[in-house]
Amino acid sequence: MHALRTAAAVGTGAFMVVASAPAYAGGGHSGQVPIRTITTQLDGPLGLDVLSPHVALVAESESGEVTAVNLRTGARTALIAKVPGVAGVAAYGGKIFAVLGGPNPDGPPAPPSKYPPASVLVADRNGKNVRVLANLLKYELKRNPDGQRQFDKNGKPYDALSNPFSLTATRWGLLVADGGGNDVLRVDPWTGRVSTFFVPPNPRTKECLAPGAQANPGTKGCDSVPTGVAVHGRHVYVSTLGAEKPGASVIYKLDGRTGKVLRKYGGFTSLTGVAVGPRGTLFASEVLFGAPAGPPPAGFDPSQVGRLTRIDGHRVTHAAVATPTGIEFAGGRLYSTSGSIAGIFGVKHGGRLVEVRQSAFR
Repeated sequence: MHALRTAAAVGTGAFMVVASAPAYAGGGHSGQVPIRTITTQLDGPLGLDVLSPHVALVAESESGEVTAVNLRTGARTALIAKVPGVAGVAAYGGKIFAVLGGPNPDGPPAPPSKYPPASVLVADRNGKNVRVLANLLKYELKRNPDGQRQFDKNGKPYDALSNPFSLTATRWGLLVADGGGNDVLRVDPWTGRVSTFFVPPNPRTKECLAPGAQANPGTKGCDSVPTGVAVHGRHVYVSTLGAEKPGASVIYKLDGRTGKVLRKYGGFTSLTGVAVGPRGTLFASEVLFGAPAGPPPAGFDPSQVGRLTRIDGHRVTHAAVATPTGIEFAGGRLYSTSGSIAGIFGVKHGGRLVEVRQSAFR
């Protein structure tokens, strides 16, 4: 049970976006820049849900806001506020759903909140009437889908018990990638009933089998740490962080109804979000690519950390996007958050939402 150590059926008329922000980076006509900056000044933008060619929702974990962004002008409006640690967001059935990250047993106390950690929230499509739909931490404590030992003899958790990282709405229910629980959970959007959809196997690379790689006694291999979920047709794709070990990240292609593994794409490092384009082209975010192993040295440039990866058959290419997490392919366009963990490097309000054209991948 590992935590990241460093770190749509709603009408667009419901989202009134009033603030303005720069729409382009790098100058020139929008069709000529490989990466277009849609908006800036975001705070820890982890989750992303593109509703239409006009509007996207962004989960800003540091400010505790769910923000609507106009994809053409960059204008934005906070729809939901005072939800610290919000990690994922999705719109479905006239409602907005958001998931909160879980407590880190080795980290500082979480900011005060009237909502429990590791819970799924639901609100009206205008962001009003926020309430708790499901408590994922309670489910993990009761069911423990990955089967790992949870507490030591003193009652202290060995590792994060539940730390949801992303959320997506599907015809089979809400799917939550719970990096702390090492599973993908399914939540009924109407009743809040929680069930287990998929438990990825523990990666057993050389590094994952080395002594000390396992946080929980008795575990063989390192934690899978699911971080991203995407839907394409009748299939669900899940990306895993692989406990940040080299080559331990995997993308699974699953049957959306049963959760059965149909295909596995392996050998990656620290994948976070996942998206699917036409003809099954895969896109994944690597938030920690190029990050220093220890504390950043003096003068370190955090804009050089992170990238997007495109997997087209046997061809793998990359685009330079700084610390991305949330990623989605919608309406023939690829969108991604950027600067998702800029705050860790001391950069305030460093988050962005960008559109990444295929010419950016090399």
